[in-house]
Amino acid sequence: MFGETGSREAVTAAISVAITKDRVSEKKVQLDLHKAGILTAAVDFGGEFISSVTKMIERAVVAAKRENLINESHADEGAVAGAAHEALSQIVNKAIGLNIGGKIAVARCGEHISVAVFFGIGLLHLNEMSIGVGHRVIYDKDASESENYES
Repeated sequence: MFGETGSREAVTAAISVAITKDRVSEKKVQLDLHKAGILTAAVDFGGEFISSVTKMIERAVVAAKRENLINESHADEGAVAGAAHEALSQIVNKAIGLNIGGKIAVARCGEHISVAVFFGIGLLHLNEMSIGVGHRVIYDKDASESENYES
């Protein structure tokens, strides 16, 4: 069932990149995933949660475009934005009114795109850790046509 590359791989890849502790380990994980055919992008982020939601979504989209995970199309950008919004909505109850710091990671595996956020949430050194994940599918007409020909 999970032998085909898809949503499970995209989600686990995004989480794997998001939880890396530094740039060196991030780049190593990204290289290993690239060898497996999974494209990734990551960006660090910190600030007050509520006032930064839009900025975090924008940074996920920009990182995905910068690393060529998506094209500059409404559908591709919308898929990343939607997945990022979903990931952030999963941590909002812990983060509301507090500062956050951590990483946003995007992974693409075929038509599947996932965004994972891994943040320390709190005040000064009194942090709660939280992770959120969102997933979307970007329809690839060319891939679908080739699958139909193989059937």
